[in-house]
Amino acid sequence: MRTWITGGMVYVSGQMRPASVLMEGGRIKALEETAKPGPDDAVYDANGAYVVPGFIDIHTHGGFGVDVNAAGRSDFEKIGHFFAACGTTSWLCSILTDTKEQTLKCISEARAHQKAHKNCAELLGIHLEGPFLSSEYKGAMPEYLLKTPDIKLLKEYQEAAEGNIRYITVSPEVAGVCEAIPDMRALGMTVAIGHSGADYETAWRCIRNGAAASTHTMNAMKLMHQHFPAIMGAVLESDIYCEAICDGRHLHPGTVRFLIKMKGIDRMVAITDSIMAAGLPDGSYKLGVNDVVVKDGDAKLKDGTRAGSTLTTGQALKNIIRFTGLTLAQVLPMLTINPARLIGADKKIGSLTPGKDADVVILDESYNVKDTFVKGVRIIR
Repeated sequence: MRTWITGGMVYVSGQMRPASVLMEGGRIKALEETAKPGPDDAVYDANGAYVVPGFIDIHTHGGFGVDVNAAGRSDFEKIGHFFAACGTTSWLCSILTDTKEQTLKCISEARAHQKAHKNCAELLGIHLEGPFLSSEYKGAMPEYLLKTPDIKLLKEYQEAAEGNIRYITVSPEVAGVCEAIPDMRALGMTVAIGHSGADYETAWRCIRNGAAASTHTMNAMKLMHQHFPAIMGAVLESDIYCEAICDGRHLHPGTVRFLIKMKGIDRMVAITDSIMAAGLPDGSYKLGVNDVVVKDGDAKLKDGTRAGSTLTTGQALKNIIRFTGLTLAQVLPMLTINPARLIGADKKIGSLTPGKDADVVILDESYNVKDTFVKGVRIIR
């Protein structure tokens, strides 16, 4: 079936301009100045709205009552539907460091969902947040932390995932991590560094060995000192991507502006790092094996350690515009093409380019999500 989206301002080549989008067979078929629907074509009227690429969230632990580590295949569909309603059309499920048995179970359930999902955002694959992490900077991570990289274990995980582990977070100071990064990349995993108190030199060795991103930059991370620039100094000086949780809690609005000025929009990736409480009221929740209390929308462990967020991609977009004063067109790459490029999915998603998946979000004049199309199918709310 062919569907035209007409009447809106469409994000094309970094600018918003009047255009019509033709979707067919789950892909963007064409961008036209004037729509020419056939008698059997469906037409979606986007008059007065913005038509933008679907948002991509590469770091999230769940939402709407579902924790990724404990999710079954139907739970993944529930999360994915909630995400789609918030503007996310593609995502990676972030598996918190856990036992081998629970990690394999989660991988199995995520893979089963990938093969049979419907009416929800597409689960592109898996993000392993750990298990090779620093205990000193573990943040809300549980104590299932391995001291040295185990490539044999990662191979087992990747085989179970049928190659769908696309992203992994490691701590540079853990013995053997730097040397193991090329092996992780050979397994098909984009490597991010974080949960770390690494010194500047160690962090740079990891970057030179292929680390491509910084996990939730400035959170659970040793910050820069003028005499000891540490991991933060290497992250800022290098060209790696910076994940950023733009909820106003993990990063002050001024810090978001600082990061964008230092790195440039093209090296910033907005993430949610959301937990099962996203989309739900304050209360008691879980993050893996940990108990989390959410008060005023702020998720913390009982000892006060911040534990993920209740953020959505749609809210992140509005926050970034409000924090920075930048335009919608300027900030969209942080939620679209940048995460796609980081995980090597930019030929499939990330822009409204003919041939790519027809993942489209309709925003009203206040940037609220009105409708979402995943592979050309309008999500039923």
